Amino acid sequence: MGDDKVRENRLRRMAQRQGLVLQKSRRRDYRAIDYGMYLIVEPRRNVVATFLDGDYLTLDHVEDWLTTDPAERATSPLVEL
Repeated sequence: MGDDKVRENRLRRMAQRQGLVLQKSRRRDYRAIDYGMYLIVEPRRNVVATFLDGDYLTLDHVEDWLTTDPAERATSPLVEL
């Protein structure tokens, strides 16, 4: 559990350096689809990065997306809504 929190904080700082905000789902019901999942938000344009079907992201997805070159993000499975 501690390693996930450290990783989450590291990814939060990484997102902040790119002008983004990493938001964790506020669901408390562990049976909910978005429990423990994340969204990447660009607050200046109020844009959310998500999968094509609108699902939330895992920490692995967030890390992959944040470490991808911004020019290549357009071809990733994530889209900006």
